[in-house]
Amino acid sequence: MREKILQFMKEEAYKPLTLEELVSTLGLKGEEIVIFQNVLEDMEREGEIIKTRANRYGVPERMNLVVGILQGNPKGYAFLTPINPDLDDVYVSSTDLNGAMHNDKVVVRLHKGGFIGKQEGEVIRILNRANTTVVGTFVKSRNFGFVIPEDKRIAQDIFVSKSDFAGAENNDVVVVEITRWPEPRRNPEGRVIQRLGNKNAPGIDILAIMAKHKLPMEFPKSVLEELKDVPEIVREQDLKNRKDFRNLPIVTIDGEDAKDLDDAVYVKKQNNGNFYLSVHIADVSYYVQPNTEIDKEAYSRGTSVYLVDRVIPMLPEKLSNGICSLNPKIDRLTLSLEMEIDPTGKVVEYDITQGVIKTVERMTYTAVNKILVDNDHETSQRYKDLIPMFREMHELMEILNNRRMKRGAIDFDFPESKVELDSEGKPVRIVPRERSVAEKIIEEFMLVANETVAEHIARMELPFIYRIHEKPALEKITTLNEFIYNFGYHIKGSADNLHPKAIQELLKKVKGKKEEKIINTVVLRSMKQAKYSGENLGHFGLAAQYYTHFTSPIRRYPDLIVHRILRWLLTGQLTEKRIKNLNKNMAIYALHTSVQERKAEEAERETLDLKKVEYMERHLGEAFEGIISSVTNFGMFVELENTVEGLVHISTLIDDYYHFNEKTYSLVGERTRKTYKLGDKVKIRVARVNKEEKNIDFILISP
Repeated sequence: MREKILQFMKEEAYKPLTLEELVSTLGLKGEEIVIFQNVLEDMEREGEIIKTRANRYGVPERMNLVVGILQGNPKGYAFLTPINPDLDDVYVSSTDLNGAMHNDKVVVRLHKGGFIGKQEGEVIRILNRANTTVVGTFVKSRNFGFVIPEDKRIAQDIFVSKSDFAGAENNDVVVVEITRWPEPRRNPEGRVIQRLGNKNAPGIDILAIMAKHKLPMEFPKSVLEELKDVPEIVREQDLKNRKDFRNLPIVTIDGEDAKDLDDAVYVKKQNNGNFYLSVHIADVSYYVQPNTEIDKEAYSRGTSVYLVDRVIPMLPEKLSNGICSLNPKIDRLTLSLEMEIDPTGKVVEYDITQGVIKTVERMTYTAVNKILVDNDHETSQRYKDLIPMFREMHELMEILNNRRMKRGAIDFDFPESKVELDSEGKPVRIVPRERSVAEKIIEEFMLVANETVAEHIARMELPFIYRIHEKPALEKITTLNEFIYNFGYHIKGSADNLHPKAIQELLKKVKGKKEEKIINTVVLRSMKQAKYSGENLGHFGLAAQYYTHFTSPIRRYPDLIVHRILRWLLTGQLTEKRIKNLNKNMAIYALHTSVQERKAEEAERETLDLKKVEYMERHLGEAFEGIISSVTNFGMFVELENTVEGLVHISTLIDDYYHFNEKTYSLVGERTRKTYKLGDKVKIRVARVNKEEKNIDFILISP
């Protein structure tokens, strides 16, 4: 009904209509009217339609209105990111926010005129408040206090009356609940509901980020109570109707510090030249039943969160590191996918089954790399019986990777790093992280497993949750082409019918060039974000027609949904009632888990940035060599070998007046003609760090 209403109001309704006019025009009767009213109210809450003061309904785009999410700025203004991805962002001045705050979902009325190329508007309605609580630093005075938000995009301090201090002291990091929303020339008001501790105390910085992103600190008592019924070991009764894989030399391959082992693999090259690959995934769905307290909490979290100093798991440790984890040399239940893959990388046969495994080794990426790349004698001796399989894994990985590359899969190669902390949580070193052969083996095996499962269900036309990556918007590709033209590149083909291979070829051309990072970054920003969906819309980045997330049910809720559907299918329990329920709720599941994933990524990135800044604080005044990674009209960013990035502001270049050349993305001296451009090696000194803003300033050292 939702789609029918939208289509009618966009294409046929020539003016906003009353409820009665809509009912009459659509020919609704009896119960249909009640259902229609409920859907209409829901659509109004979501901003899909707008109810005017005259009680008439219309669609925003035909009323000079835009619905979206506000992105605040520390200077007080904001930009509206429209829900409709085809619309441009809208600038909203501080005087036009009308009480709206960062991340609120709002309706904006567009202004006529404004600057060229810059759409402006004012907030006329707030649909959903994002900041019912705010994390910040408490500043105390005799009769009142205020909280300076941790998130600088919330530009106003929150006033707290003396009666609402809740024992908070000066410089405490607190959680404050908003009791009165901001108004023009009036700050928001709130009350302290939680004290995290003094902002200078060890570990408070991470706790503040957790609270800011509303990440859970612990599991509810109801969940812990249910855990008592979870078995410690696989029992005989659990093995019913399962295929026994315990005779195969199956292994897990993970990082040294991994504790939640989701996946295990086995490879055997067959006499006909094909490969047998079995991928065994922890059968979390067997232990986490729908609508239990454990399941509700897992859904609420949506994903495990990997912060720089801790993991916030989706499932309690008894499950995530215990009975569900594919720990070495003990029985574990799995959903297993057996595939026969030909020498071109095509899956020619497959079978999905409930299984039981007993891994022979808990391998690490380091150990497998020592065998396959370093030919390390000691490691090779220790695992000599498994070496033939590892070599066949390597061969199959190359085949699968070549197949993906041939069809046009896009492979970004941004440098990553890991911050190592001491026992007090202080950063001691930043270690660049490279994708090794062993990691690529697991990556390729998981990709082919995900594609196979997605295609299996899609062809059955059953409700499912897919991992999708839509094509970039036409205007984004047009803008990208204009940008890369300055460097002598052009994306082949038409922007309105783009194939991922065109992007792949561009990335190949810039590989190793000075402009590689900036072009990779701009290309990535031109892409849409991958997300979960109940519709199979394909995965542009992987050049895959079918894709899902099947391989990590311990740490991702969408994978658990996939496992449930497969288990119900395998056991004959996918009833019409369940299919109807899945069809009804899949879009909700997809949206929620996508939102939780974004939240986790933001928190992970923020803790990493914080520790990088903290690490560089100990190196104030020291000199480093780096490469110019980006150039702007206000300066240039320099990336050090340890992946830390800092800004050399144009005002610190005192030997000349420098001007930004947007065609060559360089800074050019007015008198000396000295030029700083992308990829140039420079020597810098660490001038200052700002832990609150999480940024670093460098100054150039003359050669």
